[in-house]
Amino acid sequence: MLDFRNVNTLWSSVLVETLARLGLTTAIICPGSRSTPLTIAFASHHEIDTIPILDERSAAFFALGKAKRTGLPVALVCTSGTAGANFYPGVIEAEESGVSLIIITADRPPELRNSHAGQTIDQVKLYGNYPNWYVELALPEASLGMLQYLRQNIIQGWERAQFPFKGVVHVNVPFREPLAPITQSDILALEAEFPVTEFFSHICSTSDYKLQSCYDYISKWQSCDQGIIIAGLAQPENPQLYCQAIAQLSQQLKFPVLAEALSPLRNYSGINPYLISTYDLILRNQKLATQLVPEIIIQIGELPTSKQLRQWIEKNTHSRYIIVPRADNFDPLHSKTIHLRTDIQEIINNIELDCQPLHNSSYLQQWCDLDMQAQEKINHTMESLEELFEGKISWLLSKTLPERTSVFLANSMSVRNAEFFWIPNNQYIKPYFNRGANGIDGTLSSALGMAYGEENNILLTGDLALLHDTNGFLINNKFHGHLTIILVNNHGGGIFEMLPIAEFEPPFEEYFATPQQVNFAKLCETYGIEYKLITSWKQLQKLLNPLPKTGIRLIEVPTNRKLDGQWLKHYLSKLAQDLVLT
Repeated sequence: MLDFRNVNTLWSSVLVETLARLGLTTAIICPGSRSTPLTIAFASHHEIDTIPILDERSAAFFALGKAKRTGLPVALVCTSGTAGANFYPGVIEAEESGVSLIIITADRPPELRNSHAGQTIDQVKLYGNYPNWYVELALPEASLGMLQYLRQNIIQGWERAQFPFKGVVHVNVPFREPLAPITQSDILALEAEFPVTEFFSHICSTSDYKLQSCYDYISKWQSCDQGIIIAGLAQPENPQLYCQAIAQLSQQLKFPVLAEALSPLRNYSGINPYLISTYDLILRNQKLATQLVPEIIIQIGELPTSKQLRQWIEKNTHSRYIIVPRADNFDPLHSKTIHLRTDIQEIINNIELDCQPLHNSSYLQQWCDLDMQAQEKINHTMESLEELFEGKISWLLSKTLPERTSVFLANSMSVRNAEFFWIPNNQYIKPYFNRGANGIDGTLSSALGMAYGEENNILLTGDLALLHDTNGFLINNKFHGHLTIILVNNHGGGIFEMLPIAEFEPPFEEYFATPQQVNFAKLCETYGIEYKLITSWKQLQKLLNPLPKTGIRLIEVPTNRKLDGQWLKHYLSKLAQDLVLT
C-alpha cells in the first residue's frame, strides 16, 4: 500500500492512497522525470485505472471527457516545466463547464528555481484564477506530522474539486532527488512502526459534503459516551437560534460544550446546561487533561483561540468532525478530521435527534463539576483583586454590561483575556472580532463601523492596536451612535510577554514589546473624544452600565505589562493545579 523505499516514494504513495480511499478511480499520466515518484505510486495502485498519454493537451481533454462521463474527479499528472502549461486549455474548459479535475504538477525544489535550471518555470498558481483551489505542497518529509499535513491537503483538494461546485484543483508537488525508487535505509526502517490502518481510518469514499454526510455519523455520536462539542469563533446572524441548536445537540448527545469567548454561547448560558467556559484552565492540569481525553470531537466553526486546547487536541488521537458551511479547511492541526459542509441549525432542522444516548455520561459530569470549581476560583480571585490587572476587565465586562451590548474584542491579549476570564451570563452580549488574519490592522475603524447608528457598543483594545489605527477617529464629526473604548494601556505589546522571546533582552523590549509613551488624554483632546482615566474598579464599573447613548468615549485603564504577564503565568497554573475530580 505505502512505498517506504525513500522519502519521495513514501510521500507519493500517501498522496495516491488518500485519493484512492476518497474514491479516485482514474489517473492520466504524462511522461517525465520530475514526476517519477508520482508515476510509480499511481501505476502501482491496483484500484486506480492509470492511463499513460504522451501529449499533455490531449491528456487534459481526455481526462475532461472521462470526468464528464463518470461525474467523478479524474487526476492528471505531469512533470515540471512547460508540461503543465499544456494542460491550460483543458483546465479552462473544465472550470467553465463545471467538471472535476485534480491537476498534479511535479516541480523542482525551491533552490533550483530562478537559476536557469532545466525544465524549471514558475508553476505557482500556474492556472491563475481558474481553479477552485490551489496548493503548493511542502517538500517531502517522512515525519508523521508532515504526512498528516499531506493527507489532509489531499482530502481538501478532493473536496474542493466538487464543493461548493465542481471544478479544477491544482496541486503543485516539488521533489528533490532521488526521483527513482532508490532505497533509503532510514525511511525503510519506518515501515514496521507506521500506523497505516489508523492513519487512513477516517477517510471514506463520498462525493457529498453537505447534510447527507451527517446521517452517516450521527449514530456514532449517539453511541459515544466520551465526546465533546467545541463551539469556536462564530458571528451568526441569529445568535439565539445558533445557541439553541448547539444546546439541543449537546443535550441529545450528553456532550459538554467547550465555548470560546468569541462565540455567543457564553452570553446565552441559560440555554445550555452543559456549557464549559474554563476549559483552558482545566487543561493546564496535566492529570485532568489526560483523564478527559475524548473519543469524538464535534467542532462547530473555527478552533478557539486557546493554545492549551489546541495542544491537547493535537497530542491526543480523536475523531474530529468540523461543522462549517464554507469550503475551506478549518483544521490547522492536520488531524483526522471530517468536514461536514453545513451549519449547525441545518443539522438540527433536518436530522431527527430523538434517540436517547445509550449511556449516562459520567464523563459529562466530570467536565461540569470541574467547570463549576474553576468558575468559583476565578470569581473569588477576581473579586479579591484590587490592583488594575488587565485580565479582570473581561471578567468585569461579562458581569456588568447592559443586555444586548455589542463588544468588539481586539486581537493579542484582549481576545486571550476574554478566553480566560469572560464568565457565562444571560445578557445576550454579541461579540465581534477580526480573526480572519488575526492582525491588529483597522481595529478602531472596524469597531466604529460596528457601532455606527447603534447604541450600547464597546471596544476592548490594547494601546498598540489602537495607535495603529488612530485615523479612525477622523470620523468623529460624522459619527452617529455610541462607542465606548476601553483602552488597556500597558505601554507596549503585552502578548509578547507571554512568548519565549521575552527571555531575550536585548532585543525584546525595543523590537518586540515596542514601548510607547503616548498621552491618550491629549490624543483624545486632539480628535474631540471624551476621555476618562481609571484609578479603581468601582469607577470603571459605574461607567459600564448604563452606557451613553451617543458619541465616542475612551476609558484608559493603566496596567503594568510585565506584572500582568507574570500574574497570568503564575495564577493560571496555580488555579489549574487546585482543581480535582470528586
